[in-house]
Amino acid sequence: MRVVLQKVNRAQVSIDGTVVGKIDKGYMLLVGFAPDDGDEQLDYLVHKIVNLRVFEDENGKMNKGLKDVDGAILSISQFTLYADTKHGNRPGFTGAARPEIAEPLYERFNQKLTATGVHVETGHFGADMKVDLENDGPTTIIYEK
Repeated sequence: MRVVLQKVNRAQVSIDGTVVGKIDKGYMLLVGFAPDDGDEQLDYLVHKIVNLRVFEDENGKMNKGLKDVDGAILSISQFTLYADTKHGNRPGFTGAARPEIAEPLYERFNQKLTATGVHVETGHFGADMKVDLENDGPTTIIYEK
């Protein structure tokens, strides 16, 4: 499982010109799955993401977490995180989980995030989405489990 986390001031995802998910302060996540991913990966990354401390405290240090700042998550499925670029100029995606595996994992991941008490917005799995965000920092963290 791979997650690219960006700390944002705002983020939204649109499909065919209609906004389907939108947050203010929080994290925008790009989420990809490998064929052998399961609850171990989901639980580990949910814990790491929800407890990450990258928001500034009163001293200007990255010391506050998502819940401390009443932040939210915009979660976007992204199989292209498993792009293989070693050969040629066209990436291969055989390392990504097939949709029948990845979609239930994505749904469980978002449910587990929501169960922590964090507000979660999402895109639509497999859709052609347009993502608009304002990265704060910029702060970008890459997770892999």
